[in-house]
Order: sequence, then C-alpha cells, then structure tokens
Amino acid sequence: MSVTLACTWRPHGEMPRFQRLFSQLREAYAALVIAVPGEVDPADLDAVRALERQDGVLVVVPPDRTQTRHAAIRTALQTQATHVHYVDMDRLLRWVETRPDAWQKIVAAVQTTDCLIIGRSETDFRTHPQSLQLTETIVNTVFSHLLGMAVDLCSGTKGFSRRAAQFLVDHTSPGQWADAEWPMLLHRAGFKIDAVTADGLDWETADRHQAQAADAETQRRLADLYDRNPNSWAFRTQIALDIVREGLDTSRREMA
Repeated sequence: MSVTLACTWRPHGEMPRFQRLFSQLREAYAALVIAVPGEVDPADLDAVRALERQDGVLVVVPPDRTQTRHAAIRTALQTQATHVHYVDMDRLLRWVETRPDAWQKIVAAVQTTDCLIIGRSETDFRTHPQSLQLTETIVNTVFSHLLGMAVDLCSGTKGFSRRAAQFLVDHTSPGQWADAEWPMLLHRAGFKIDAVTADGLDWETADRHQAQAADAETQRRLADLYDRNPNSWAFRTQIALDIVREGLDTSRREMA
C-alpha cells in the first residue's frame, strides 16, 4: 500500500520551511499533490509551480480557494497510491517540524480504513483562539452524535482509501468546506470510518512568515490578538454555520 499527500496551500511565507522539510515529505508519500488558489500573489504562485520540477509533485490551480480541497483529492487520484492523506499545508509543516513521530504514525494509520478522521489532542486544541475552539466545538458536538463516535472534524486533515476518495469526487462538487460533508457522505454510503487523536496539531496560523514553528508564548499572544477582533468571531461563527449546514444537508440527501 502507499499514500499520496493531497494538500491545499495558500502561501503565507512558508516556502523556506517547505523546502527544508521536503525530503521528509517525499520519503513518507508516494506523491505530493498541492492545490493552490489562482488568486494568490503571483510570486507565491510561481514559487509553488516551480515545485513541479521535483519528481513526484503535482500542482493544481483551481480558480479560487473554495475549490482547492476538491481539486486536491481529485488530482491525487491521478497517482497510483492506494490511499490519500488530505491536510492543509500550513498545518502539515508545523506537524512535521514539531512532531514528526506523531505525523508518521498517522501516515501509517491512513492505510487501515476508508475514512480516518484525524483529531487534535485536548492540549493541541486549547492552543487555538477561543473563537475557533467555541465554534468548532459546536461542529464536533453535532457530528459526533450523528456519526456515533467522538470526532474532531475541523482539524484540517483526514485520510481516505482510494475507493472512498473516488466516491467523494464523484458525489460532491467544488466550493464546499467539506469538513462535515465528506465524512457524513461516506458514513451514509457504508464506508468504514474511524477516528483517531494525533499530537502535533496545535495552532499553526502563528507560524506565518516565520523561519520556524512559533513557540507556545507566541501562539498565546497571537491567539489573544485574534480573539480581540470582533470580525474574527463573526468569521468563525459563519464558517461553523456553513459546515453544519453542509453536513446536515448531506445527512438528508437521497443516495443514488
């Protein structure tokens, strides 16, 4: 068995860290698929496109950021891997940099089921701003009940078998958040779903434009600044509402 990495990436100064960690990523994955929205800064887009000169790297550029997750999974199916590990690139870089052991265990675990919901430990979850913690807890509470297991759907990473990934591409459309939609769709279709908690999925936004992963004090300071902005709460509330609506719509959708 083998795993293809399917990443979304809206670059925020992470390229030097990516280049430093690239050899570790290539050792772990059969191929790397990177979906970058077309509206990013042209210099960043050119830098990511240059990665295609590396063996085993595929770059896809959908029109906007709402289509990147779907595009990443769809393009991953062009490889021969038996499984797909989806993850947001900024989250992945922090994960590999700070807890490579935990990350490698998840890459192995992805190959054991159709849909692996990868959640954050309680310690990692608490590093996020309160505006994320409180709104994402609502999402997780709703779908833990509907799926019949404790899940963390907003961690930015999941694993899929090739068959499950193909089902998602065939039965969903670009433009959704997919955090709840994808597992709910696979659940209703009878795919095997498992949940696991991983270390190393602490708040990654504090790493932007930094030479290395931010320390705990920097995380706390920036999380507090994030929460002081009323727009952050409005934005995160809207995202949570959209994710819940998508998941509930999927739970009511007629299955072909």
